[in-house]
Amino acid sequence: MAGPDNRQTVAMTDWQAITRRNARSVQTTVGWIFWDPGAVARYEAEGLPGGLAGPLGYIAARCAPLAPCGPAAVTAAFGSISPLGIAAVFDLLDAGGFRRMWTARDAALVEGMTAHAPGILDPLADLGPDLWTVVEALPLVGRVFFGAHLAEVRPADPQLAGWHAVNCLREWRGDTHWAIVVAAGLTHPEASILHNAWLGYEEDWLARSRGTSPDDIDAGWASLRAKGLAGGRTVTAEGIALRQWIEDETDRRTTLPWELLGEARSVEFAELFEPPCEQLLARVDETAGPNYQPASRTRAR
Repeated sequence: MAGPDNRQTVAMTDWQAITRRNARSVQTTVGWIFWDPGAVARYEAEGLPGGLAGPLGYIAARCAPLAPCGPAAVTAAFGSISPLGIAAVFDLLDAGGFRRMWTARDAALVEGMTAHAPGILDPLADLGPDLWTVVEALPLVGRVFFGAHLAEVRPADPQLAGWHAVNCLREWRGDTHWAIVVAAGLTHPEASILHNAWLGYEEDWLARSRGTSPDDIDAGWASLRAKGLAGGRTVTAEGIALRQWIEDETDRRTTLPWELLGEARSVEFAELFEPPCEQLLARVDETAGPNYQPASRTRAR
């Protein structure tokens, strides 16, 4: 009779859980700058109108690598942002304006992080080279916005270079996420409505915050009702389940960066970035409000 099996059980790394955990810090490391007064003041100085400089500056700075392709390409890449807002940016800026907004944002980054979350600066500089090695190994196919960012010249400053590596991770996940949304058959307003309900926000807040017109929001509700994902102006349990599936599938399809980085460094990333990212998220609460930066928010179940 065979003896006992003395082989050790090897614990399997839960890459999806690591991905879900770190995605929040990746989003926060990047997204807080969208509403930072230092960045907004620079956008205004470069020619965007006061009052609109924040949202339009965000669009212009983020889309700068793809801006030469025109507003249709940028609309396709952004996914969640209203085409009306994107068109407005192209109406206001000349060809060099997008590059000026990119430079203005970069000028505000280290200054703002030093003031509001200085604990993030050393991790950006220390982990940046490893993150760039990961970023360079990620597949490009189907991830146009990521590819456009990857082609940008890297800053010489190690902290800013680390931020840009994190930004590439964010755009790679974003491209993957929107491929999943589109494969699920959802339009821009439908996706915003479902996400809004999944987060538990007040009706239509997320779509309105992204510049979606009332007519487009109404059309989104109508199409969700036709699909059985809404009743009246309430998302059904099926609609919430679909949005949860999109979130889970996004996590499942974006484990590769963390697998490439390795478990130890991925856990280190989580432990180093989470405390300063809480400070940056608190900064978003002050400069924009507690609903903004939805990808950084913990869902109220």
